[in-house]
Amino acid sequence: QVQLVDTGGGLVQAGGSLRLSCAVFSGSILSFNVMSWYRQVPGKQRELVAAITIFGNTNYAESVQGRFTISRDNAKDTVYLQMNSLKPEDTAVYYCNARERSLRMYWGKGTLVTVSS
Repeated sequence: QVQLVDTGGGLVQAGGSLRLSCAVFSGSILSFNVMSWYRQVPGKQRELVAAITIFGNTNYAESVQGRFTISRDNAKDTVYLQMNSLKPEDTAVYYCNARERSLRMYWGKGTLVTVSS
């Protein structure tokens, strides 16, 4: 059974940086068409933050464009989310997502990012 382990969250001051990692276990990252990061705050829907395809094409939510960068290391079966210039409104639980060609999806358990003002 494929598992996604997302790590790297923590407490950071506004303007700071964090790098999230999502490692694929019991599978290959190349099995997935798209790897993504979502985030969710209590009482709100989970929202897409950034995505990267198997070909390396990326897209970002408008709210993080220019501040966040998604990347992948196929040799390490890992996807990263580099988050710079963090704002208090970026505070959320961040979830890794992997989507197969069949549209089946897998989720990590989430990692909490807290940005203090």
